[in-house]
Amino acid sequence: MNAQFKKGALELCVLSMLTGGDRYGYELTDAISKEMEIASGTLYLVLRRLKEENLVTTYLRESENGPARKYYHLTEEGRKNQRELKDEWLAFTMVMSKILSENE
Repeated sequence: MNAQFKKGALELCVLSMLTGGDRYGYELTDAISKEMEIASGTLYLVLRRLKEENLVTTYLRESENGPARKYYHLTEEGRKNQRELKDEWLAFTMVMSKILSENE
């Protein structure tokens, strides 16, 4: 998959996954990696930016299998942003599908 396509969609993927509940970084990376190839470092850059923009908050939770894990929680602003990005993405993909199918 084209790297520029992934870059534009990764933020929406993370926000959308967090609408279902809090997750820790590796869990997000693992789930997204099953669908598209990403580097874990890339995801952590996105998570850091989302935190700086107050779209997510973090907290530590003890783990039975090692050190505490940092969990990411979607803020109300993050939920609003996810809905807006999703609507924009769906409109964009609809236009692209139309253009691509008309010009084959």
